[in-house]
Amino acid sequence: MIAIVDYGVGNLFSVHKALLAAGAEAEITSDEAVIRQAEKIVLPGVGAFGDCMKELNRSGLIPIIKERISVGVPLLGICVGLQILFEDSEESPGVPGLGIIKGHVKKIEAPGLKVPHMGWNALAEEKNTDLYDELPANSYVYFVHSYHAVPEDAEVVTAITNYGSELTASVKQGKVEATQFHPEKSGRTGLQILRNFVKRKA
Repeated sequence: MIAIVDYGVGNLFSVHKALLAAGAEAEITSDEAVIRQAEKIVLPGVGAFGDCMKELNRSGLIPIIKERISVGVPLLGICVGLQILFEDSEESPGVPGLGIIKGHVKKIEAPGLKVPHMGWNALAEEKNTDLYDELPANSYVYFVHSYHAVPEDAEVVTAITNYGSELTASVKQGKVEATQFHPEKSGRTGLQILRNFVKRKA
């Protein structure tokens, strides 16, 4: 069973529907006991970094999320669910993230281009992950973001996308993985990505 963490922020129902379509048994939950029993965890997030961290703190679920990560339960972060895995963000100065991955979230610099980076864009340099198995090179996925993660260790980056400069599209550290794009909004490509996460052995 996959637990979709409900802390009051995120595209919960779209993510749930997409996971079911990918063959998962999935449940939207804010119950610690359910999260503790789950084989995998999905951490969604939309909106501002600071708002997500405020609601996550208010939910009281940070300790259980960190506990499950510490014992090797696979976790997939989505959109701001990727960003809050990092230490902090320029979007919300003074608000600490979860600090699970070392690095910072910075404003997108894309001279001559509109920010937010919104719409379909190609993945490049896919590496060190089975999340992109059975996808053609340079597959397109759907992004909506004004900030992007800059990890301290570039080796945690599993894909990039280009929008004025190279932006982090996904990261992986141990069994913690996250996508800046929305797989649940990325059509067949996103469904295959979720299918790969679902079939991954815990």
